[in-house]
Amino acid sequence: MKDIIQADVPKDLSKIKTKIFFNLTKRQLVCFGCGALIGVPLYFLTRSILPKTLSLLLMIFTMTPFFLLAMYEKNGQPLEVVARHVMDTRFRRAKKRPYKTNNLYAALERQAALNQEVKAIVRPVQTHLRTKKTKRNGKAAQDQTDAGREKTTERGAGQGQKTE
Repeated sequence: MKDIIQADVPKDLSKIKTKIFFNLTKRQLVCFGCGALIGVPLYFLTRSILPKTLSLLLMIFTMTPFFLLAMYEKNGQPLEVVARHVMDTRFRRAKKRPYKTNNLYAALERQAALNQEVKAIVRPVQTHLRTKKTKRNGKAAQDQTDAGREKTTERGAGQGQKTE
């Protein structure tokens, strides 16, 4: 029988990245290029001043962040996105973030409680004003009842009204 060549094809094709040169993506090429532009001249400038081993270590430490930016990925996200999420959760956002809902019934209950509080504040003022009015009006009403009694006595007892 003939040998059949098989190749595994992933089901999710969105995870496949386009390779450009040396089986590297465009992002990886840019990061490695930036690392080389900074690290190699640094080595050549410092090898005459420092021992070669020390200048080589300096070059490696300066190129390492570019290598990490090019190669590190977690959950499909590059290093700078992951680092930004870590910084947000550690330093920018509050440590405790309680879950709060916007409950319509709770809002209605709060509004009813506020209305009752307002009524409790307004009622004593209104009753105080009413008592002042009734005191003033009470004197006038007393005067009117006295005047009404005088009129009834003038009409006389023969017209069906009592006299005092």
